[in-house]
Amino acid sequence: MSRLRMTCSMVAAGGRRKAGIIAMTVGFCAAFSARGAVAECGIVDPLPGFGSSYAGGWGIAQRNTRYQPRSTIDSGNVARLSLKWAYGLASTTPRSYPLVTEDTIFVGDGGRGLVALERETGCERWVYKHEGLISSTILQGWIGERRILIFNDRNDGMFAIDANDGEFVWRATVEDEPAPWYSGSPLLLGDTVILPVSSQEVGYAVNPFYGCCTTSGGMAAFDINTGAKLWYIPTIEAVAQPTERHWLFVQEYGPSGAPVWAAPSYDAKRGLIFFGTGQNYSHPTTDTSDSIFAVDAKTGEVRWVRQFTANDAYTAACNLEALNHPNCADPTGLDVDFGAATMFVRSKSGRELVIAGQKSADAHAMDPETGEVVWTQKLGRGGIIGGVHWGMAANESLGLVYVPISDKKIVGFPSPGEPTPGLYALDIETGERRWKYSRDSRCPDLDCVFGFSAAIIASNDIVVAGNMDGILEVLAAESGKLLWSHDSWRDYPSVNNVATSGGAFDAHGAMIADDLLLVTSGYRYVGQQRGGNAFLVFQVEVDDEQ
Repeated sequence: MSRLRMTCSMVAAGGRRKAGIIAMTVGFCAAFSARGAVAECGIVDPLPGFGSSYAGGWGIAQRNTRYQPRSTIDSGNVARLSLKWAYGLASTTPRSYPLVTEDTIFVGDGGRGLVALERETGCERWVYKHEGLISSTILQGWIGERRILIFNDRNDGMFAIDANDGEFVWRATVEDEPAPWYSGSPLLLGDTVILPVSSQEVGYAVNPFYGCCTTSGGMAAFDINTGAKLWYIPTIEAVAQPTERHWLFVQEYGPSGAPVWAAPSYDAKRGLIFFGTGQNYSHPTTDTSDSIFAVDAKTGEVRWVRQFTANDAYTAACNLEALNHPNCADPTGLDVDFGAATMFVRSKSGRELVIAGQKSADAHAMDPETGEVVWTQKLGRGGIIGGVHWGMAANESLGLVYVPISDKKIVGFPSPGEPTPGLYALDIETGERRWKYSRDSRCPDLDCVFGFSAAIIASNDIVVAGNMDGILEVLAAESGKLLWSHDSWRDYPSVNNVATSGGAFDAHGAMIADDLLLVTSGYRYVGQQRGGNAFLVFQVEVDDEQ
């Protein structure tokens, strides 16, 4: 398929142009079919269908198990997965998780906007023009009879647009913090949108003349109808105070930090949301950093907090420790926060647990009622980009939770012990190891890192995991046996006729819908990760003998 020449000449159709969008795009282009043939797109209907939806958020459903029940891909047919089409994104650090319907795929295209692609061909239905970085899953909801799509811009807040044509509806921001960051995906609960909030000061601190730090992370709730804020809770209740001046005579402040990087999970029976926090940015440290929160979804009342690592103070300035950077907290923590989304799961016996993965390479299970720790399993050495980075998955029918470990080494910041990157399967109820998948690294001869950092996804009897070295792998859910793989370090002909190449698998990971496997290849964020801009759609080929 890679040798096929594909062209796509796009023309704008007549029709209304609305503020902020390029609407009603049509095209005559060539696209891959599931069997590798070239087919003409024809004129694309700009109106997407919404008879079906294959995800309700970052974790597929509100409990964040990242298990896709609506899939036909399994161990019996996964070997017949082949590339259907590739779409070239505008960014080499893509962060958007797609929304899939019966005929349309919506995905953020950093620096360009949100694109609505025809599911069969990859041709554009319309584009919502947006210059910022869309850094979340794409949610769908309702304002009365009007269907809308909701997503985050990492810097500029949460947006709602019309699902049919991309018309702007509202924008929501948190004004409680002066430097918010919207890295985590929102969670839709009826007419309420729950939005995680982190803080940009973790990066501002690189400036030695910046007075670090005064802000905290938090969790907010908004009315879906208007975008109005309903409540906001900071992860640090105390207001930062002046502490001391560092050696450049700049005033320092604390406490600060405890950002919320990822989407919360939801327990409908108790009406609770669960989420993890990051490290403190400055001293004094708090008992809410590197912690799991349980919060009432309607009121924002905190029910319990469980801290796992105390006195962890760290900013990006610590990455320049060799320069004796004044904004690196002293003493310096390990930066082993909860960056991945929590999961609310049930064991085979019916026991309910909150499970969270930490950058320390620990997986923890807690009682949802009290926060009491049920089990903890250490799986690697961890580190500032190590351990559990983006997200786990669970197959409750098998009683297994799947934990990806990156154990990525950052030059100048050695972690104790040997790295043990891989994908681990643990018993949900006990935390006992059932299997581990790893392989020889391709990285000694290449500028890359081996390890599982991207969020993973499970469905039927398979688990899908993308590696930082650019290889996408499908494993047997019960045994960890490798069933299928795809090396994405290549150039791809794209349906939108732009230069398209793959790279590292990181961040949001793969999506599954029916017989499709969708994934973005390329994430140039931290060193030794190859950037790319390939949005890839694979499909199970039809077996002619059946």
